[in-house]
Amino acid sequence: MGTLDEPLNGTEIARRAHLGRFYFDHLVKAVLGESPAAFRRRLLLERAACQLLSSDRSVTFVALDAGYGSVEAFTHAFNRAYGTAPRDFRSRGETDHRLPAPNGVHFHPPGGGPFQAGEKRRRAMDLTDRMVEHDNWLTEQLLDAAEQLSTEEIDAPVALNPPSAAFGEQAPSIRAMLNRLVLAKEMWAASISGRNLPPEPDTTLEGMRRRLTAAGEAFSRLVCDIRTRDAWDTAYVDAIQSPPETNTFGAAVAHVLAWDAVRREILAGALLAHGVDAVSLDPITWEHGSRPDARRPLAAV
Repeated sequence: MGTLDEPLNGTEIARRAHLGRFYFDHLVKAVLGESPAAFRRRLLLERAACQLLSSDRSVTFVALDAGYGSVEAFTHAFNRAYGTAPRDFRSRGETDHRLPAPNGVHFHPPGGGPFQAGEKRRRAMDLTDRMVEHDNWLTEQLLDAAEQLSTEEIDAPVALNPPSAAFGEQAPSIRAMLNRLVLAKEMWAASISGRNLPPEPDTTLEGMRRRLTAAGEAFSRLVCDIRTRDAWDTAYVDAIQSPPETNTFGAAVAHVLAWDAVRREILAGALLAHGVDAVSLDPITWEHGSRPDARRPLAAV
């Protein structure tokens, strides 16, 4: 349809959707609970608030970037929406850029949130952090385990018994299984942050290890930001899907962790069939001794 920065009018957006302007406006309002113009205007204001919180850009720059012809017009609109002037919003330490929305869809900054992880907002690691960290670590261990196999063994099809939809095919190779674990993090990190998927992924073991490092870190940062802002129920538009669909951040994270657990179990079984006893899949084993910062063993309960 377009982006926030394209100077599109309602007629042009409706044309791109192959609909008449009246029917398009009526349809969007019925689905979103606000007109296309109000929806776009709110997202632009939320983006402006993000810029005020996360950067030292001037109010003039933020105003023009939000599509306003003057600082005065932007200040008036911002004050009406947020109940305070842009400079006061920035100086008084606000921590949330979101405005009330009838549809739960908000502007989400690419690559993570607008907040700096200062002492005031720092929290101890919670269960979500631990699950994501374990998922990344265990995927790396499975890549290491696959190095014990020959190329022929890595590329031989493995019949799934019982059948599973985990890999999108019923006889994936071990290479395809490893690639699907890495691709899941790349795909959902891109989905949540609004980026495109990288083309033609490198499926050598070393290439997948490099991809995992980048995608695992990106996904971890995104999940940490969502958790810090308690944005699990915040909806966003997943433009990677065809057609695009609306998800919540919480559902997306749960989807990745749930399916990765299934894929890891199947992959570990395929490695074991070749005599490669991969690292334990149990998070307790990892917690007790395999984590890089593992503490003393937990007391028996």
